[in-house]
Amino acid sequence: MPTIVGVKFKYAGKVLYFDPAGTEPTEGDHVVVTTERGEEFGEVVLAPKQVEPAAVPPGLKSVLRVAGDVDLERAEKLNGREPQAMETFRRLIAKYKLDMKPIGVETLFDDSKMVFYFVAEERVDFRDLVRDLASEFKTRIDMRQIGVRDEARLVGGLGHCGQQLCCVRFGGEFQPVSIRMAKEQDLPLNPLKISGLCGRLMCCLRYEFEAYKDFKTRAPRRNAIIETPQGLGKVIDMNTPKEMITLLLEGGARIEVPLSAMDCSCGKGCPCRVKAEALPVVDDPAFAPVFIRDMPSTTPAVASTPAADQQHTERKRRRRSPQKKPAEGAAPDAQQQSAPQQVQKPGPQKQNPPRQPGAHAGQQPKPASAQGSGENRPPAARRRRHRRPEGPSGKAE
Repeated sequence: MPTIVGVKFKYAGKVLYFDPAGTEPTEGDHVVVTTERGEEFGEVVLAPKQVEPAAVPPGLKSVLRVAGDVDLERAEKLNGREPQAMETFRRLIAKYKLDMKPIGVETLFDDSKMVFYFVAEERVDFRDLVRDLASEFKTRIDMRQIGVRDEARLVGGLGHCGQQLCCVRFGGEFQPVSIRMAKEQDLPLNPLKISGLCGRLMCCLRYEFEAYKDFKTRAPRRNAIIETPQGLGKVIDMNTPKEMITLLLEGGARIEVPLSAMDCSCGKGCPCRVKAEALPVVDDPAFAPVFIRDMPSTTPAVASTPAADQQHTERKRRRRSPQKKPAEGAAPDAQQQSAPQQVQKPGPQKQNPPRQPGAHAGQQPKPASAQGSGENRPPAARRRRHRRPEGPSGKAE
């Protein structure tokens, strides 16, 4: 059976396979291989192994040699030229005002070609740029336009989880990721939470999509009614990695049962049923259901006495009954005295005389003769009547 070895390059996203051709490299060694572009320097990530003839990739190239000290020094020298070449690349882009973002520069191991990577939204006319780069470095120039995902892979970084980006760690071909995968995993559809550093949907959304999809085809839907030996329950939560379902019973208790212990009636009518042996043992406090209602009060109970009950009833009666205002002529001492009950004596009660209009308290009304008529009033007290002017001139005629 043929033998292959996996080699990874700095600016290649996936692992490429080569024929060892008599060499015996181990994982972690550096090798010099032949590719379509020429000689390149790479790292062995997959030790030589035998595979079936049908699994051999087409156009398999061979490994020239395992890198020695001379090859390692040459590779280090070529890598030291890349920062200076990157500065020149940025300067010429600014000179020609091109709408492109430089990403990196790669020099082949045989120094026969330099590859410049950039990101652009549209096609860019970089003929003048290539001419200046060729005259600057005296070698062949290859311009390679990449996407935003390839940019994140080359630059690297940390994702939302705090670990290295998946595209850098795992490599391989990019697989399409859709918003349906985020909906299937009950994730918030917030672009800031489900997008990676590249601005696209995170690659990890695809990893657990099949597991969530398979679990939801076997589990009841959320808010579904389930029959249990303790009564009816409603599905309020689901744990896909553990395949556990949380039910809310009628009494307010919450129980968590595995999906394997449920008889789901998909296509056979509802509701689904839970086996009796799947319910937690109530005697064990670790599996006792948590009751939401009828929670014990945290305030201490105070024993009630007949005297306290009577005072409470008296205060309630006083709040409900309206309080009467005291009379105007009542003495202040009489207002401060309060009796629980007042007993009225039988007999005729004294009635106050009717009040004259316009009379103040403590004053006697004057007779009508003393008040005087309108004719006997002094001139200052008479009300003057203003006659409306007549005539076109506005003056009285």
